[in-house]
Amino acid sequence: MGISLRSAADIATMKRAGHVVAMCHARVEAAIAPGVSTQELDDIVRETISEYGASSNFLGHHGFTGNICASINEEIVHGIPGPRRLQDGDIVAVDIGAIVDGFHGDSAWTYAVGDVSEVHRRLLTDTEASLYAGLEQATAGNRLGDIGHAIEVYATDRGYGIVQEYGGHGIGREMWEEPHIPNHGQPGTGRRLKKGMTLAIEPMLTLGGEETRVLADEWTVVTADGSWSAHFEHTVAITDREPLILTQRVTSVVD
Repeated sequence: MGISLRSAADIATMKRAGHVVAMCHARVEAAIAPGVSTQELDDIVRETISEYGASSNFLGHHGFTGNICASINEEIVHGIPGPRRLQDGDIVAVDIGAIVDGFHGDSAWTYAVGDVSEVHRRLLTDTEASLYAGLEQATAGNRLGDIGHAIEVYATDRGYGIVQEYGGHGIGREMWEEPHIPNHGQPGTGRRLKKGMTLAIEPMLTLGGEETRVLADEWTVVTADGSWSAHFEHTVAITDREPLILTQRVTSVVD
């Protein structure tokens, strides 16, 4: 199956979807505190998506019951929102997606809850930085391996484990499209990047090993060794220069 190259009009629509996602993140970040449940975060996103006339691309996807994925501490991805309340010192990865006029936006961010230890705060800072290391390589003419290699070098130089069973992906009219984007690799290898590709790049780093397992709910992915994990993601469009971040973060909860 080939990879679609998006027109300027398509990318503009994806940017609108990405803005909805960014507004959701701004409101979630403002609400995160000890005692808040992941269902309350889901409610914020549901209301925000509705306010913008968009729809969630997670809700109902293969039977998923949330508008967000909320993954706490050793949970890596696909945590189901519910009654669990955040505790002081937790970290929580919130993955949010929205659809506008048939096009998708997708972004994950990991947040500190209350007073977080220095090692866990550094995990967040370094995982976010590894995302931007990968984004620096996301330009027309480079290859997928250049993105993965940049993330891998940044992470391994700082002693982190890299989740290898999950990674980034193409995105557009579907949430998950080709290509798969590993968070490791060799430079100069893999599919060549072309202007108009739209990708979701998303490193997931751990304080331990790379092995994972899926919980009994058949969704939540955790580290096999119980080490804590962080997850950061942006949707981007490939250009001749630096990538266009379609889920660019916003600082205000009011548009």
